[in-house]
Amino acid sequence: MPISIDLSGLGNLGSFGVHTGSAPEPFDALNGPRLAGSQGSHPLHNVRAEELLRPTDGAVLGEIVLDRPAMVGEGITGTLRLKATERIDARKAALRLIGLRLDEVTRSREDRDSEGHVTHSEFWVETSGKLFIEDAFLEPAIPASLEPGATVEARFAVPAPRLGPPSAHLGESIVAWALEVRWDIARGSDHFVAVYLPLAQHPDLIRAGVGKQGGVSMMAGVPVGDAMISVNSDLPVPAGSEMTANVRWPSAPGGTKGRVEVHRRTNAPNGAEGIIASMPVDPSQLAGGAEVRLAIPAGSAPSFDGAGLEVTYVIRVLVDRRFRSDAAIERPLAIV
Repeated sequence: MPISIDLSGLGNLGSFGVHTGSAPEPFDALNGPRLAGSQGSHPLHNVRAEELLRPTDGAVLGEIVLDRPAMVGEGITGTLRLKATERIDARKAALRLIGLRLDEVTRSREDRDSEGHVTHSEFWVETSGKLFIEDAFLEPAIPASLEPGATVEARFAVPAPRLGPPSAHLGESIVAWALEVRWDIARGSDHFVAVYLPLAQHPDLIRAGVGKQGGVSMMAGVPVGDAMISVNSDLPVPAGSEMTANVRWPSAPGGTKGRVEVHRRTNAPNGAEGIIASMPVDPSQLAGGAEVRLAIPAGSAPSFDGAGLEVTYVIRVLVDRRFRSDAAIERPLAIV
């Protein structure tokens, strides 16, 4: 009979050693056991996207300073100031805009005996990342060769991704951006200086209905059968703010209690639907209209679809019915 090994109490340790997760440079600062966990765990939940960035490999020090916060579809301007700590002789060098997609992925492994029977099995979660955008720019011109102590200072103006995706922490996946200067070293490791780039979602994209995040989610009132779920606050709703919703549901069934919730939905590989806000409501008030205030947590991922990922939100109204399944209606909601 196969023997399953329970890893629930072992953190990142499995029966065959320490599991690790990884992301490519320059997002490799946390590569190792912190980016992995036991079966059913979510190692990315306690990781901030900023922590992933390694600012330099050590050959060049300095800074890349933005003039203002970056936003999807707009220009990114600023100044870079660099100083070589050793001799650099590269084939080329350039300022680059890079985008990372980092996902939790469920893994498994089996050991079998000489007759093919499973003797040990193991399941765990690890993170795997890839760069989905690597845009290099001709301006400003970066010297390919530098002597120790040499400095470079230049202004830059580069375009942000026209349609995104924005920076987002989905819980089980992360979309992160960085600006970096990279020296392409022949037959050796590249040198780099990088800065984490928070890239905000552009409200106008959602208002224009670009991708899947616009449309009905931007309507003040959305009919659902004989009901109407309205958002009285400005749309899209900013994360970290309070929104007001009104529900009028003439055919709402009687029940022991009711709730108005905001649900987050994602197609992240290890993702799950989550409730980010909830308020109780008296079911008897729904027929004539009930108003609730819902606090959208700061740091909630904006509504978006891009890099093969998407995040959507709905306002969901539920009535708990004794000895019967809950009754529910919902409408899309846009968040930035």
